[in-house]
Amino acid sequence: MSVSPVKRQKMESALDQLKHHTTVVADTGDFNAIDEYKPLDATTNPSLILAAAQMPAYQELVDDAVAYGKKLGGSEEEQIKNACDKLFVLFGAEILKRIPGRVSTEVDARLSFDKEGMIQRARRLIDLYKEAGIGKDRILIKLSSTWEGIQAGKVLEAEYGIHCNMTLLFSFAQAVACAEAGVTLISPFVGRILDWYVANGDKKAYEPSEDPGVKSVTKIYNYYKKFGYKTIVMGASFRNTGEIKALTGCDYLTISPKLLAELSKEHVKLTPTLSIKEAQACQLEKIHLDEKAFRWLHNEDQMAVEKLSDGIRKFAADAIKLERMLKVDVIS
Repeated sequence: MSVSPVKRQKMESALDQLKHHTTVVADTGDFNAIDEYKPLDATTNPSLILAAAQMPAYQELVDDAVAYGKKLGGSEEEQIKNACDKLFVLFGAEILKRIPGRVSTEVDARLSFDKEGMIQRARRLIDLYKEAGIGKDRILIKLSSTWEGIQAGKVLEAEYGIHCNMTLLFSFAQAVACAEAGVTLISPFVGRILDWYVANGDKKAYEPSEDPGVKSVTKIYNYYKKFGYKTIVMGASFRNTGEIKALTGCDYLTISPKLLAELSKEHVKLTPTLSIKEAQACQLEKIHLDEKAFRWLHNEDQMAVEKLSDGIRKFAADAIKLERMLKVDVIS
């Protein structure tokens, strides 16, 4: 149905309408995009920081991080690691000047199967934020949704009061385990789920309501609301605005600047597709997952197994690229 130009001017953009039903988060390390779209929260990851760190506008942050690594001293490897952590925190601190909510900062993906290593690194990042005058209430620590990552999140939340964002989440098993661990937020990856089905199936296009990623997040949202879990569901990794609009009503959605721009120019009526009332009426049954049950149920989902391992490898590869970039400055 077409909308007349006069009505279009009066009607709020799809982005503004979405903000009435869902908390909108910017999926970027670019401060300009955050200033433009005014999200509540922002998320970063090694890939986004790597991209931003190569922009001339942010060279000063890179220089400050390298100077910090050199100041702490130690081996070249230690200096680079400390510079990397500092760079993540410097970007996070700058982002927090531009948003009222929280920023997500990611623990090195190479620690994805090291529970104690993730706990230690998360506490280090929180300490760095504290040095910058930022309290842990404004930070979400991102951890891979491996069994070890989920258990690290459980300890960080319960013992240290550190809020966690569980990322690289593709399976229902991961979502259930995260809820049982009592983490603050999960980031199910909508677009990467779609990518897998397009690459591995005969169907190459999906209506938004039939999109495998949208259906996955809908099921997780309904399960959490039906059984009263407090963990926030934040859909992530979108490929198009159709996926986003099909998840209107989800707790949070983290959206790239490109798709935020498209939503800001669209003038179609949005109605919530997810609601607590409908979730409570759905036919899902409650399950409990110990480690063995988790590993088996997750293993039964070929897409999730492949996308989790692929995601960890890609984030790790970008972390290595970032370290190489910083190494040039550390040894100069």
